[in-house]
Amino acid sequence: MVHFDVMDNHYVPNLTIGPLVCEAIRPHVSIPIDVHLMVEPVDDLIPMFTKAGANIISFHPEASRHVDRTVQLIKSHGCKAGLVLNPATSLSVLDHVMDRLDLILLMSVNPGFGGQSFIPSTLGKLREVRARIDAHVAAGGQPIWLEVDGGVKVDNIAEIVAAGADTLVAGSAVFGAPDNNGGYTTVMGQLRRNARAA
Repeated sequence: MVHFDVMDNHYVPNLTIGPLVCEAIRPHVSIPIDVHLMVEPVDDLIPMFTKAGANIISFHPEASRHVDRTVQLIKSHGCKAGLVLNPATSLSVLDHVMDRLDLILLMSVNPGFGGQSFIPSTLGKLREVRARIDAHVAAGGQPIWLEVDGGVKVDNIAEIVAAGADTLVAGSAVFGAPDNNGGYTTVMGQLRRNARAA
């Protein structure tokens, strides 16, 4: 997937790309575009990103006045819906929306900047969310992807997967690699091998 970080310099202290860049990328990729909205308020941007070609849209509960309504808005536009939990966000926010989510994204850094170090306490939180998802599915609920974003590297990806993640965002681990002798390809191969080993 293409993981697409959208920051507004309000919800997070950085400013990145918007729907026009998503729309420009869409014709060049056949894989899903996973849009992570770090914006507040969030609802007005959802129709713009669905029109621009997003397949999955995730948002932070703190950025929505009505989390369930925002999930329904994403789904009404034909996209998969995800909820993003910051390191200090309580898991209780999942209690009343699990039956409508396609993805739960755990931030393993504080959102807003690339290149940060993985916060180790995320592993315990990851195990708890994995247990919630497994119990939900065992009770007849829909499958939910468990994604981790922030500080995912070659040396910790196996531990993250072993704790329950099935979808991983690797930014600076890939783009920080020297682009010589297949640097990006080499790092992607190492990440995949280490993840599979877990």
